[in-house]
Amino acid sequence: MNVLICDPISPKGIALFKARPEFKVTVLDKRLTEAELILIVGEVEAMVVRSETKITKKVLEAAPKLRVVGRAGVGVDNVDVEAATARGVVVMNTPGGNTITTAELTFFMLGALARKIPGAHGTMTAGKWDRKLFQGAELFEKTLGVLGAGRIGTEVAKRALAFGMKVIAYDPFLTESRAKQLGIEAVSDPDEIYRAADFITVHMPVTKETRGMINAASIAKMKPGVRIVNCARGEIIVEDDLVAALQSGKVAGAALDVFCVEPLPAEHPFRKLPNVVLTPHLGASTEEAQEKCGIEVAEIITGFLLTGEVRNAVNLPGVDAKTYELVKPYITLGDKLGKLLSQLTTSPVDRVHITYGGNAKDLPATDPITRAIVTSFLAGQGAKGVNTINVRSLAQAQGVTIEEKKSAEMVTFNEWLHVQLFNGHEKLISAGGTFFGSPNNPRIVRLFSQPVEIPITGTMLLLNNTDRPGIVGHLGTLLAKHKVNIANMSLNRDVAGGKALTVFNLDSAPPAELLAEIAKDKDISNVHVVTL
Repeated sequence: MNVLICDPISPKGIALFKARPEFKVTVLDKRLTEAELILIVGEVEAMVVRSETKITKKVLEAAPKLRVVGRAGVGVDNVDVEAATARGVVVMNTPGGNTITTAELTFFMLGALARKIPGAHGTMTAGKWDRKLFQGAELFEKTLGVLGAGRIGTEVAKRALAFGMKVIAYDPFLTESRAKQLGIEAVSDPDEIYRAADFITVHMPVTKETRGMINAASIAKMKPGVRIVNCARGEIIVEDDLVAALQSGKVAGAALDVFCVEPLPAEHPFRKLPNVVLTPHLGASTEEAQEKCGIEVAEIITGFLLTGEVRNAVNLPGVDAKTYELVKPYITLGDKLGKLLSQLTTSPVDRVHITYGGNAKDLPATDPITRAIVTSFLAGQGAKGVNTINVRSLAQAQGVTIEEKKSAEMVTFNEWLHVQLFNGHEKLISAGGTFFGSPNNPRIVRLFSQPVEIPITGTMLLLNNTDRPGIVGHLGTLLAKHKVNIANMSLNRDVAGGKALTVFNLDSAPPAELLAEIAKDKDISNVHVVTL
């Protein structure tokens, strides 16, 4: 498998990749443009980036074998995640690697801003002694507003509490119980941060909601003399609005490590303002963070490529190696059920209902199984480019609702999956499966709402027939006539003399002549050939 390392990462991370005999590792010695990347990614299955290389839609389209992009760091705004998802490429990051490093930088920036350390240092190196110019502010008993209480934001909060600050935080995912555990106050609206905070620090990703959220309107709601720190993403602040507020004194100072355009242009107004502390995107720039991120990105990509483990994916729910091994047999069963149903229905489907029963309802993760079922079904129905990464969004785009249920219903089997297809309120078809003896022996145990016992393998011939003496022998004779051997047979009837469902597992595909002969029999209907 070809692994392309596009940006510099820790030598230890590179060594981990190179230690795997399954990988052919290429390390680029310079950042490539989009056009240059397009020329070399045709055989690449994994790409590693930091913040420099851009993985655009065109790059993704030029890499048909690409399975995963790993970002050695937190932000993935240099990766077109939407295009990657559509292509079925997993995008992973390493949020733990630079958490402490970025939190520490944030707090150092906060202190430098409060005590005007960079300016004071500059005058000292110039041979001056200007104490009066650098009267600062204490952090003690001041209110710190944290926009984004994820890993980094909460680490900053811990350090602020140690300095005697009051911390209030806005984050859509921050619960009251979690805030209480941290010793901080959760607020439900950023406006509460703007009105109350003496210092504001930003720790949010760039989204449609957060882009430009600190602007003239939000600054107008802030306390006079507020100080702002941003070690997250430059695009969260409207820079012209912040410059105006710094010049007017509404904002007493700003400490910025990130900018809308990087490198920061030489003529940018920030460079000329005495109340601004600037650093060149140093958030993750420590030896410890680079080593952690390099090692972690190597580990998560290796785990995904070799075992299917999903960690830190931004476009797919995570599944660790232990969980993946546990659900893997169910993924195989689900894949077969999806393929089976796709070949047995020609009617439009607008709802897929999946029930997890018995031990299956207690699995630590069912999303990979659901994705396998729906992926196989949609692919069998002719959906182009569907895979387990994009299946939910593609199903939604096609008007197919996916429903999942965990059932406590007691049945004969220890664990079971049941898949039903609907068009409106009409149930079109259903199939259920379980394992016989071991997870390596999956079986179909319910089909067309009837109990069956069918090994999931090879070619199957399914049909309805009148329940009459000699019908099985007749079918066996027809198959023998056309030199088709029966590997297994399942037969079930509704009532004596009624209608039966007969399923043959065959050693070879039945020829057209055999199917034509079977179709002539008035006691046989609904003939299907399914290949799994």
